[in-house]
Amino acid sequence: MEVREGSTAGGFRPYVPPEQSPTETTLSGLVVGSILGIVFAASSVYLGLKVGLTVSASIPIAVLSITIFRAFGRATILQNNIVQTTGSAGESIAAGVAFTLPSLLLMGFDLDLVRTTLIALLGGALGVLMMIPLRQGLIVKEHGKLPFPEGTACAQVLIVGDKGGTSAKTVFQGFGIGGLFGLLGSLGRFWTEYPSWRFDRWFKGGSLSFEASPALLGVGYIIGTKTSMIMMAGGVLAFLVLIPLMHAFGPGMTSPLIGGGTLPLAEMSPGQVRNAFVLYIGAGAVATGGILSLLRSMPTILAAFKRGFGSLRAAGEAAPLRTENDLPMTIVVGGSLALVLAIWLIPALGIDFVSSVLIVLFGFFFVTVSSRITGEIGSSSNPISGMTVATLLITCLLFLAVKWTGVSYKEMALTTAALVCVAASNGGTISQSLKTGHLVGATPRRQQAAIMVGVVTSALVIGWTLLYLNRAATTYAERSYPGFTATEEKLREGPPDLLAFAEEREEFRGREYRVLYVRNDTEGVPRGKYLVGDDGKIAFLVDPGVCGVEDKQIGPDGKVEKEVRKYDAPKAQLFRLVIDGVLEQKLPWGLVLVGVFLALMTDLLGVSILPFAVGVYLPFSTSASIFLGGLARHFADKRSKVTAEEAEHSPGVLFSSGLIAGGAIAGLVVAAMKGTPVGYTGPEGVERTRPLDEHLGLGVGLSLEEHGLFGLGPNGWAMLVYGALAFLLYAVAARKPKNG
Repeated sequence: MEVREGSTAGGFRPYVPPEQSPTETTLSGLVVGSILGIVFAASSVYLGLKVGLTVSASIPIAVLSITIFRAFGRATILQNNIVQTTGSAGESIAAGVAFTLPSLLLMGFDLDLVRTTLIALLGGALGVLMMIPLRQGLIVKEHGKLPFPEGTACAQVLIVGDKGGTSAKTVFQGFGIGGLFGLLGSLGRFWTEYPSWRFDRWFKGGSLSFEASPALLGVGYIIGTKTSMIMMAGGVLAFLVLIPLMHAFGPGMTSPLIGGGTLPLAEMSPGQVRNAFVLYIGAGAVATGGILSLLRSMPTILAAFKRGFGSLRAAGEAAPLRTENDLPMTIVVGGSLALVLAIWLIPALGIDFVSSVLIVLFGFFFVTVSSRITGEIGSSSNPISGMTVATLLITCLLFLAVKWTGVSYKEMALTTAALVCVAASNGGTISQSLKTGHLVGATPRRQQAAIMVGVVTSALVIGWTLLYLNRAATTYAERSYPGFTATEEKLREGPPDLLAFAEEREEFRGREYRVLYVRNDTEGVPRGKYLVGDDGKIAFLVDPGVCGVEDKQIGPDGKVEKEVRKYDAPKAQLFRLVIDGVLEQKLPWGLVLVGVFLALMTDLLGVSILPFAVGVYLPFSTSASIFLGGLARHFADKRSKVTAEEAEHSPGVLFSSGLIAGGAIAGLVVAAMKGTPVGYTGPEGVERTRPLDEHLGLGVGLSLEEHGLFGLGPNGWAMLVYGALAFLLYAVAARKPKNG
């Protein structure tokens, strides 16, 4: 492919032209990016464990980078871009780790610092390597087709930070309003964050809900009306068609999943029905959409590989433009082979050679899918858990085919999925950063090297953070199983891997105990971690802080010694059910196949399949809030009559970029406040902990959250405020763009 000097493919001109070479990679930039990445990684682990969600890091880090370097001088736009690229790795790999590894606790294993760190490191590196050959096809050739909303917003933040003027004012107005809105809702509790309505009286199972998030509103505006409407259609199908149909046809049904509970469907909330049934339909649709997307992208991917290998043969010819200079294919191929060997040979991972090859192949597949989904609807709505479910399904089916169904294979399947999950999550984040770099005129190989630095530095703290949060909220509950005695002979004679003693003893209340892991319900003893006396009798259940249920520790005198708040890790619960369901042959395949054929039907109709599938998979509140942003764009574009070129730098895009940045910064503040436990002594001398925001007495608007204002009730009040924010976005966006 020939490219004219001074221009990129397709005639696109970045903010910094390719013929210019301002300062880009510096030691200070890498250090600042790594530190900010570590901060975001820690907060993302907390959010992933608490609610199964994370906060996008690129834009807040870009804002912080501009602020920090202005305080100590001035940095070029490309230096600030390197900072956000380096730091963004922390959030993405933390999400993959926090979503998956807590499943080990549910399966009777313990969290291990070495394994956790290695999964973060190797999975993150896999995501970086797989995105190198994909950049040309997904970022460059699809420019103008894939909006990459967070990447575009981040580029706008960097550009206005460099230029200043009216554009900067619009972005920072959005930033301030988005941040204030997020803090008033999440910390101040002036309105409920999730206004919702149920229509059980006349439409059993039907419901509507929104997430009052300024960031989602901004994402909806940037991805555009069409994509946001397709997402909304998926949400409507899930929550206003499928769930009501289930209530109509099978009100007495219970969850078909192992451990899904015995609550009849008629008594489930829409969210519970989604978790028990619809989520698997959505996962099937997302996996099918991903496969079709990959097949259609193969010519572009193969062309990228051909171009990469061609550049090796053309070493003596003219060098590519600075803005088209990727890391060489030798690093991609050599790095992939090195990862296969490392995953296979490192004992702490427990992965065989076949599984290590599968990890790299799955990693390539789902990084491609993740990048394309991210390009269409943004990182905030990227269904990483859906891709992880698909990885688990395929891995477990292969294991089932060769009769690998023991407990150790469940552990191997989860480790496989965890590595792929981290890679896919990091791949989506990298694609956003590369889009930012494409718009501002960065050097791709410098970005690719910088994010690898971010992977290494963030991986070193993610495992420690996960183990710290788990240990801090761990409690001990007395247990007695008179008919069960744990002895070395029983462990040797029984089924392999079901029972295991730890090598080290654990001290509790001045006495040493042996640590026993029960990895499947055995003789009436549920799976878990136990303290066993020298007589072989179980004395205590060690209830983990993550996925645990015992939030009070009772002392010998029967009084409460300690109260903690457990971390539910909702995604981990899901993955454990999938592993048990497939390997024990109890997974509801009918639901997965419904999702497959829904995706195929959508494709036959000519509708973009991935946004629709993601809409089916995600909570309705997410799709509805994104749709509201898309609706604001529809009316704004209709009034301002902007051209496609003007729309990229319109006041609406600038203001939306600010909303996304402000909402993300607010999310970080909320995570830090809620994730910082403060100890205090409660009634009767009971030692307790509570989040910092509660300790400081925040939440002054609690009565508004519960009762609303102007007689509207909590839901009406929240929607009035959120609707006002959407109208403000429309009012700003309807202005005609100004030059300069």
